[in-house]
Amino acid sequence: MTPQLAARLEDNDHYDVYDPGCPSRAVLDHVTSRWGVLVLAALRDGTLRFSALRRRVGGVSEKMLSQTLRNLESDGFVTRHDHRSAPPHVDYTLTPTGEEIANLLTQLVTWVENHVPPPTQ
Repeated sequence: MTPQLAARLEDNDHYDVYDPGCPSRAVLDHVTSRWGVLVLAALRDGTLRFSALRRRVGGVSEKMLSQTLRNLESDGFVTRHDHRSAPPHVDYTLTPTGEEIANLLTQLVTWVENHVPPPTQ
């Protein structure tokens, strides 16, 4: 979570995601973005390297995956571990808060997979 977001969260006693100025909206945007949902759900199965995560979340570009991971890391949902080796070895894992939201999102993903209508001809 960015220091600015943390300060705004501490200053507010009540959050209203429907208020465009509420800091909770930025977090909701990151979690429910196209790639945020899939990254959090993919990491629910355990720690993954960037390349493995990119393969798991098919269709995401390196740029979008990097941006999504940075957002989720700054929000406190993902931890980045750089092993400082050659070749580069960086992996990502969920924080306890990330695990909590990933469990909820996995239920959503499962529901969508089970209820998607068949393709029309």
